[in-house]
Amino acid sequence: MNKDFQKYQAQTSPYPLGMEVSHAIGSYIYDTNNKKYLDFVAGVSACTLGHQNKRVNDAIKNQLDKYSHVMVYGEYSQNPAVEFCKLLASLLPKPLEKTYLVNSGTEATEGALKLARRVTGRSQLISCNNAYHGNTMGSMSVMGFEERKRAFRPLIPDVDFITFNNEEDLKKITTKTAGIILESIQGGAGFIQPENGFLKKVRERCTEVGALMIIDEIQPGFGRTGKLFGFENYDIVPDIIILGKGMGGGMPVGAFTASSEMMDLLSDNPKLGHITTFGGHPVIAAASLATLQEITETDLIPQTLEKEKLFRSLLVHPLIKEIRGRGLMLAAMTEDAEITNQIILKCQDKGLILFWLLFEGKAIRITPPLTISEEEIKEGCAIMLEVMDEVYSALKTRI
Repeated sequence: MNKDFQKYQAQTSPYPLGMEVSHAIGSYIYDTNNKKYLDFVAGVSACTLGHQNKRVNDAIKNQLDKYSHVMVYGEYSQNPAVEFCKLLASLLPKPLEKTYLVNSGTEATEGALKLARRVTGRSQLISCNNAYHGNTMGSMSVMGFEERKRAFRPLIPDVDFITFNNEEDLKKITTKTAGIILESIQGGAGFIQPENGFLKKVRERCTEVGALMIIDEIQPGFGRTGKLFGFENYDIVPDIIILGKGMGGGMPVGAFTASSEMMDLLSDNPKLGHITTFGGHPVIAAASLATLQEITETDLIPQTLEKEKLFRSLLVHPLIKEIRGRGLMLAAMTEDAEITNQIILKCQDKGLILFWLLFEGKAIRITPPLTISEEEIKEGCAIMLEVMDEVYSALKTRI
C-alpha cells in the first residue's frame, strides 16, 4: 500500500511516516500487521472523542439513513446544522450567536478575513509572527512564517505582523486595521500561551480603534484547554471566532462565528458574499452536534486539566526542558530538533504516536483525545521515558 500511497497520492513532505492503517478504536490505531499504537496526537487535535466514538458514529449512521447532501449551503433548513449552530450559540458569550459552517479550518479563516473587511470597510489585516491559520492563499497570507510562503507569493496585500505577547506592537493596530487574527494559544509556534493579559490588551486596542478581534480556536477549541474555547481562559470576547479540527469528532469541518449583525452582511451587497457547496453537510453536522453534546454533557472538559497534571508529573526527564501548553494541548520541549526527531520516531517503533509542531522543531506534540484514560496516559509516558533514557544514554556515550 505504501508504494501506491507514494505513487498516486500527493504528498505533503518527502518523508511521510507511512503507517499502513487497518483500523482504529478508542485511543489506539492499528496497522495492517495488527500492531497497535497508542495515539497521543488524535489526528493533530481533531479526534476529540477518540476513534470510533459510539455517539458520533451513531449520529453519522442515523443521518446517512435520512439524507446526505441535498443543496448548497444556506438554502435549505437541515436539522443537524441548525441544531448544532443553535447549541453552539447557547454556549458562547453574546454577541457571538450566528455561525457559518464550512469544510475546514482554513476555509473558516478565509471567511473570517473577508468578514472583517466587509464589516469595517478597511483593508489592513494584522497577524502574528509564527502564526498558523491554514494553508490556502488568504490563510497563508496571515501565516507568520516566510519560509513556507515565499514560493507562493504574491499573496493578498496589506497584511502586517506583530509579535505575540509584545505589547509595544499593539500600536500597529490603527484606524486603518480591519482586523487582527490571533490564536488563543499559538500552535505551530510551540504552544505559546498569552502572558500579562496580552489578549485583553489586544481586545482593548481593537475596541479603541474600531478594528475586529478574530480569535482562532481551530486547535484550542472544543474542550482541549479546560474550557470549551481557549479564549474563555483569558477573560475576553472576540468579534469573530474561527473553528475546526476537534469540532467534528474526526470529520472534516470548520466554521466561523460572529454577531448576527456582522454575519448578515455576507448575504447581501453583494449576495453570496461567502459561499460553499458542502459547508453544513448534514452528515458532518450530525457528527459535530454529537461531539459538542458529548463534551458539554460530561466532565471531559474539566478532566483535561487533571490529565495535564498527570502528564506533567510523569514527564520528568533530563531531555525535557519544559512542558508548554494547557490542558491536553501540550508540547514537551527538548534541547534541539534532532533529539525531538529521535524521540518521536523511536516512540512510534515502540507503539506510541507522537508528532511535531509546524515551526518549532524542538517540540514534541502531545494532543491525545479528550477521552484518553489515566492508565493510557501512564502507558504512553512510560514509553516516552524509556525512549528518552535510550536517547540520553546514547548522547552521553557520544560525549
